[in-house]
Amino acid sequence: MNFKKIITGLALSMLLSTGMAVAADFSKGLQAAQSGDFKTALAVWTPLAEQGNAMAQFNLGHMYANGYGVPENDKTAVKWFTKAAEQGLAEGQFNLGAMYDFGDGVPENDKTAVKWYTLAAEQGFAMPQYQLGIMYANGRGVPENDKTAVKWYTLAAEQGFAIAQRYLGVMYANGRGVPENDKTAVKWYTLAAEQGYAKGQYNLGTMYANGRGVPENHKTAVKWYTLAAEQGYARAQFNLGTMYANGRGVPENDKTAVKWFTLAAEQGYATAQRYLGAMYDFGDGVPQNDKTAVKWYTLASYNGSEVARENKDAVAKQMTPADISAAQDMSSRCLENNYRDC
Repeated sequence: MNFKKIITGLALSMLLSTGMAVAADFSKGLQAAQSGDFKTALAVWTPLAEQGNAMAQFNLGHMYANGYGVPENDKTAVKWFTKAAEQGLAEGQFNLGAMYDFGDGVPENDKTAVKWYTLAAEQGFAMPQYQLGIMYANGRGVPENDKTAVKWYTLAAEQGFAIAQRYLGVMYANGRGVPENDKTAVKWYTLAAEQGYAKGQYNLGTMYANGRGVPENHKTAVKWYTLAAEQGYARAQFNLGTMYANGRGVPENDKTAVKWFTLAAEQGYATAQRYLGAMYDFGDGVPQNDKTAVKWYTLASYNGSEVARENKDAVAKQMTPADISAAQDMSSRCLENNYRDC
């Protein structure tokens, strides 16, 4: 499945207009689902859904979409999301939009995704507002329109949705749909970063590293890069490695640089692979090793780095054919194992 469908906690007070008996039944299903008893939740919600209860329909869709208590079945999920969406339930509309967006249970259809995202977004639901911003920013299902993308990102960001805050920061940093404004970009990156969103932390780190919208401060850049890197974000891991390699904001430490370059390289990040190759090439932070250098240069070249290809060829001139073959085998195994045990 390409997209993890969401489920939101549904307050019992939202159900009272449907009658106390229905509210009590729904609550029983909700309590069962929250405790992991999906069999009971399914037994309770199915008759409610068949009677037209939109929230039960939505929750059944969520269960089928994610295989909770039932075999995963995107087509059945679409069936229930559609019933909930057609009754105007924003969560159902958003999830149905996501199914069309990613082609889960239905043929991928950007226009239909936009239709359902819009209906949910117009009800003030932050997630479809953000997703609608993505569609306008990339011209998917609608003509590309950065101003409209900014509108939807802003509505979601103002509700505290961290991913939208980060994307809105990107729009201001690059002058897309709004005049370029680094200070405003920093504002939105900070709000996303303070919620623990790794990409927002990385973006905020770059602003401090380069003095954009804030005074240049390498120590603060390292702080934000570290927080993002520790969450596994490859770009932040690479940037943190460069800070240690060059002694920016931290004492110079090639061993620590190698640590962070390696973590990013093992995620397939070509620039980190090239830098890691150079560390082995010159013996910085690790024992000098031509075979390992060529391995990483080869992987970086495979991922699009022309500089890495040139570096690989230069090192290979100093190696025996057997060592070159061994390095190529090492890089092939890395790719075959998706960088595990490189």
